[in-house]
Amino acid sequence: MLSNREGQRVPDVTFHTRQNDQWVDVTTQDLFAGKTIVVFSLPGAFTPTCSSTHLPGYNNLAKSFHKNGVDSIICMSVNDTFVMNEWAKDQESDNVTLIPDGNGDFTNGMGLLVNKEDLGFGQRSWRYSMLVKDGVIAKMFLEPEVPGDPFEVSDAETMLNYINPQAAKPQLVSMFTKVGCPFCARAKAMLHDRGMKYEEIVLGKDVTTYSLKAITGATTSPQVFIDGQLIGGSEALEAYLAKN
Repeated sequence: MLSNREGQRVPDVTFHTRQNDQWVDVTTQDLFAGKTIVVFSLPGAFTPTCSSTHLPGYNNLAKSFHKNGVDSIICMSVNDTFVMNEWAKDQESDNVTLIPDGNGDFTNGMGLLVNKEDLGFGQRSWRYSMLVKDGVIAKMFLEPEVPGDPFEVSDAETMLNYINPQAAKPQLVSMFTKVGCPFCARAKAMLHDRGMKYEEIVLGKDVTTYSLKAITGATTSPQVFIDGQLIGGSEALEAYLAKN
């Protein structure tokens, strides 16, 4: 039976990290003392759910967490520091601190070290998230004990909704572009001026013009989507931003 540790202090552990080609020991005191921290822990770096949803979700909502009193977001996994560093680069997770619990000391202290030998993983962390204030666990979202790798309650939106149900969330922006396109450059500049991050999908590299027409009904670039809504080209984007 996995236990909820709300009201208890986090385990006292030293993490061995690699920073700028140097070994740097980081303690739980360094991470949690006097701070409000969101932690989420997962079975392993580069694994499907962890890479496609869990880590990106917290990375994308980081600004919303910061605006609602969270000092930093920590991703914990029973992996070594080299794996975690490479995963951070691969995920471009600039807004989340990835901490390697290589020996499983922190996870074991949480009572959440589980056997994943059937997958060839050895001992790994059960998936969970928690809000920690000055080293004390204020809230935990522990995934249900069912077979497999459940992912129902430890996601970023659930945690943010707990902290503030009315918290504003960043808009999701995707833009089809073409290399050398001046209208694309103009659209990028407008988004940059608004502080709006975007996913860029390059014609001829990521997709074809045929795909662009099938998705948007247009063959010109850019084509901008915001929160799933097709806005259109640079002029349409300018008009949208003027109203919002």
